[in-house]
Amino acid sequence: MTSPEHRRPGSGRRARDRHGRGLRGRLVPATVPLSRTKAEVFDDLVLDTVETLERRFAKELAGVEFAVEDVPPDLNVYDSDVLEDGEVPLARLLPGRPGRQEVPPRIVLYRRPLEFRAMDREDLADLVHDVIIEQVANLLGVDPDELA
Repeated sequence: MTSPEHRRPGSGRRARDRHGRGLRGRLVPATVPLSRTKAEVFDDLVLDTVETLERRFAKELAGVEFAVEDVPPDLNVYDSDVLEDGEVPLARLLPGRPGRQEVPPRIVLYRRPLEFRAMDREDLADLVHDVIIEQVANLLGVDPDELA
């Protein structure tokens, strides 16, 4: 074995470039759907439903904010503005407050509880759609069947 001072420069062992092929890049190109995270896929499902509703009810939904949070906040008791499955919140409707500090209405979906209840992506898409329809119906004071 040669001593360290007699080695050629750059001949040290590199874990990813053993055979001089260069460093490895991404295994999946960014343009392929496999490279999307669960959060990005979930956001797309929410946007699809919201865009469909906004085309049909542009006037009623003008100024309504839609948001996604990973998990619901830790509260002992949830208000009636929370859509729950058992004891687990799935979404929350925060009605707007008119006045000097006007706050627009906001619908918040909780990603992890919804993902947990879905069997696959199609099931998740249906669940997200149903939850958004339910919350928008509550906001507008109409029957959810009128929006679907």
